[in-house]
Amino acid sequence: MIRALSVDAVRAAEAAALAGLPEGELMARAARGLAEVAVARLTDTEGATVVGLVGAGDNGGDTLYAVAHLAESGFPCAVVLVPTSGRDGVHAAGLEAAEAAGVMVHVASDDPDAAADVVAEADLVLDGIVGIGGRLGLRPEAAQLVDAVDDDAWVIAVDLASGLDPAGESGEDDAVWADETVTFGTPKPVHLLPVGEAATGRLTVVDIGLDFDDVPAAVERLTWDDVADLWPVPGRGDDKYSRGVLGVVAGSEAYPGAAVLCTTAAAESGVGMVRYVGTPTPVALVHQAVPEAVVGDGRVQAWVVGPGLDTEADDDRARAQLDSARAALGSDLPVVVDAGGLALVDGRRDAPTVLTPHAGELARLLTRLERPGAGTTDGQQSGSGDSASVAGGELPAVRPADHVAPSDREVTADDVKADPLAHARRLVALTGATVLLKGATTLVVTDGEPVRSQADAPPWLATAGSGDVLAGVIGTLLAAGCAPHDAASLGALVHGVAADRTSGGGPLRALAVAHGIRPTVRDLLARGRSAPG
Repeated sequence: MIRALSVDAVRAAEAAALAGLPEGELMARAARGLAEVAVARLTDTEGATVVGLVGAGDNGGDTLYAVAHLAESGFPCAVVLVPTSGRDGVHAAGLEAAEAAGVMVHVASDDPDAAADVVAEADLVLDGIVGIGGRLGLRPEAAQLVDAVDDDAWVIAVDLASGLDPAGESGEDDAVWADETVTFGTPKPVHLLPVGEAATGRLTVVDIGLDFDDVPAAVERLTWDDVADLWPVPGRGDDKYSRGVLGVVAGSEAYPGAAVLCTTAAAESGVGMVRYVGTPTPVALVHQAVPEAVVGDGRVQAWVVGPGLDTEADDDRARAQLDSARAALGSDLPVVVDAGGLALVDGRRDAPTVLTPHAGELARLLTRLERPGAGTTDGQQSGSGDSASVAGGELPAVRPADHVAPSDREVTADDVKADPLAHARRLVALTGATVLLKGATTLVVTDGEPVRSQADAPPWLATAGSGDVLAGVIGTLLAAGCAPHDAASLGALVHGVAADRTSGGGPLRALAVAHGIRPTVRDLLARGRSAPG
C-alpha cells in the first residue's frame, strides 16, 4: 500500500529527525537522492545540461545542493534564482555550495528574458521553486520561467510540482507539469489525488531517514500486492451461500445490457451466487449470458441496485423491479448503488452503503440533497445515470442527513471536477455512505477512514457499461463480507487492472473487461502467494 501523509505529519517527522542529526544532514540526504535520480534520467534521455529553478526556503536549498553534486559529476549546470529579492532570497549555504562547484548563477529579476533563455537550453530542469509550504498557482515571474522550458526537457519537481496545493484538495492549471516528482520520506496527498496526480508525473520517493511509524495516512492507494491480503478466498468448508449471495436489481427494457454486464462481472469475480431481479428482456439476456444466475428474489448477503435501472418506466413489471430496489435499500444489508439507483438515494441508510457516481451524478445528488426541504426524490432519471426521478413516494430505508446546511445553489460537474475530494466528502456527510467518485483517479471516501485513490485503469475504460462492471465487482466483495471502504477501493483496483490487461493499449468493450476480471484476480492472488515473506 502506498501511504501519503499530511503536510503537518511530514513537518513533525522532519522536526524530530533534525533534533537528532547534525545541522544540514537532512537536506544533504535529500540533495544526494535528488542528484542520483537526475543522473539516472540524464543517462536515460542522453541529456547533459541541467538548470535548477530555485525558490526561497529549504526546497530551493535541496535544489542548489543537488545541482552542486551534478556539477561536480561533470554535468554543465546553471541555476536561476526565482525570488525577486535575488541572492538574498535563497538558501545561502546551498548557493555557496553551488557556486563553489562551478554552477552558473542567474538572477531572474535582473534580466527575465535572459533567464528564460537559460532555462530553454536545459535537457533537465529541477523545479525547486516552492515545496510543501507553497501556495496555489505560480507568481508571474515563476510562470515565465516555467513556460520557457523546452518540450523535450525532462522536468523533475522537487518534493512536489510548484503551484500545486500540497494537500491536493484544490486544483490549479497554473502549475509546473512535471515528468517526474522526487519526494522525500513519503508521498504527499497531492501526489495521489486527482487535482495533482497528472502534474506529478512519475513519483519517486527518496528515503531520508524520517520515522513515520504509527502516523496515520491522509491518503492511501492499494497496490497489486495488497490484493492477496484483501480479496476473499474460499476455504475448504465454504459453500455458495457462505461465499456470498449477491442480489442484483439492474437493467430494464430501455437498458437491458447493464444487467448482463453487472451479473457477468459478479460471476467472474467469484461470487457464490447471483440472484437477479429484472424485467423480461434483461431476464432473457441474463439467462443466456450467466446461466448460473438465479432469477427472482431470495436470501442474499448484499445488493447491487441501479445499473441500467429505468425509474421512468411505469408498466407492472418495471414497477415491481423498482419495488425490489426500494426494498433492497430499505433492508439492513450492504448495498452498492449505481447509475439509476442513485435516484433512490434520499438521505442516510443505517446499513453499509457504497455510492458510485461520476462527477455529473455527484453534482446532481448534492444539488438535490442539499436543497431546502430535501427529503423526497424528484427530477428525471435514466438507466445511464442521468438525473433523478422516482415514482412511488418515500423510501423506507433512509433518513434525512444530519448537520448539513441546505443550499439553493446548483452544483455542476465542473464544480466537482475542480475540487473532487471536497464534493465527495459533502456526499459522505449527507448520506453516511462510502462514496466512490469515478474518474481517471478514482476516489473512495468513507467517514473515519483515510481517503483512498486508485489510478489503475487506462483511458480506454471511459466507455459505456464500464460502471456496470465495477458495480458487480464491488457487490461481490460486499457479499463476501468486505467492509465498504475495502470493497470499493479493491474493486476499483481490480477493475482498472483488468481493463488495462484487456486493452493492451487499444480499445476495449465493457463486456471484455467483465470477462477479464477472473484471470486478473487469479494472477494477482498468485502474485501475492509468490511474494517473499
